[in-house]
Amino acid sequence: MPEGPELHLASLYVNKMCEGVVFSGAVRKSEVSKSPDVPFTCDAYRITATSRGKEVKLTLTPMKSDEPKQRAKAGQAVQPMDIVFRFGMSGFFRFTGEDELPKHAHLRFYSKEKPCRVLSFVDARRFGSWHPNGTWQAGRGPCIMFEYESFRENVVSHLSDRAFDRPICEVLLNQKYFNGIGNYLRAEILFRLNIPPFVPARAVLESLESEDLFGNQKPVKNEISDTKKKAAKSGVKQETADLLRLCHTVPLEVVNLGGKGYDPQKADYSGFEAWLQCYYVDGMKSIRDHNGRTMWFNGEAGPLAPKDSKSPKAKKRAKKEDDHDYTDKKKAARSRSESTAKKKVKQEGVTKTPKKEKEAGSTRKKTEKTREINTPQRETRTNARTRKSSSAETTAGPKRQNVRGTR
Repeated sequence: MPEGPELHLASLYVNKMCEGVVFSGAVRKSEVSKSPDVPFTCDAYRITATSRGKEVKLTLTPMKSDEPKQRAKAGQAVQPMDIVFRFGMSGFFRFTGEDELPKHAHLRFYSKEKPCRVLSFVDARRFGSWHPNGTWQAGRGPCIMFEYESFRENVVSHLSDRAFDRPICEVLLNQKYFNGIGNYLRAEILFRLNIPPFVPARAVLESLESEDLFGNQKPVKNEISDTKKKAAKSGVKQETADLLRLCHTVPLEVVNLGGKGYDPQKADYSGFEAWLQCYYVDGMKSIRDHNGRTMWFNGEAGPLAPKDSKSPKAKKRAKKEDDHDYTDKKKAARSRSESTAKKKVKQEGVTKTPKKEKEAGSTRKKTEKTREINTPQRETRTNARTRKSSSAETTAGPKRQNVRGTR
């Protein structure tokens, strides 16, 4: 699932590709999408994007003209419109020519130029959504990357909430407090701090303050004996670094990878995979948390680990040359591979059938021989019986008639 860094890189991608491009006409939606229609039509407008945690907002701004009243009468948009996107499991933006529309392009913005180009929201699994005239979701907290101070204060001031009774790995996915953190980010953050994933979240966070002391080049406050005792009981090491700060800096590292974490045209994730230290890395452990999400870690799991939980089977990563390539060349390659697979299956069937036919033929011959041996005797016996019965009936019939006649 795309996380905070990927959503921010998506907004940067839109701003880069749409800079100086004038869009025109209506916003079109695919027929299979269940998301709402976008009631926006304009002869000339521009598109900009911003991100906040796990959300991206596109702003459609009509360009100024000398006759705004005539535009309003003709049904043209006069005021800007915000569309808030949530990517779900596989959503992303792509900017292509009209003849190169990718598969699963469920929302499309067309440019005014010729040949026309299209900005598309692509979502193969259709778990993503968009909301016209939308705002940032109210239940989400401040952004971990670009609203760091308010994010930190929001966490520290609500540590008495029951949500922090849960393990730290599960609390990190709570978007009410950690807006933008996802599965791979929580694994990398806890791994760097050497914190077991299934320890109480409050024991890890209660020694932190709303102000980032590390930013002021001061040591993190962890000298209180009470917090040391609680941390020792819960399994957290005494020299715990500032987890909230890493929730801010680690996502920024992904953003600074140079766009390789989000590159829908080339789909080159080699730099991102090299950056990972824990998530899906050989030698690391994995276990499902109480919500069924896979947690990657090293060392001990912690006292709040689910009982009798089995680690999921490790899956080998398949190298994909182009995850989002829907050209004719790739379709032809797929059809060739499918045809070769079918030929192999047919050849295997042809080689295997003669043995079965030979065995079946031998058994049939045996049964036919036994029938040939047994059938003549049965036929002679039945013929003899029928002959005797017929002769007896012919002889007995007239005698009875003669006797009755004499009487």
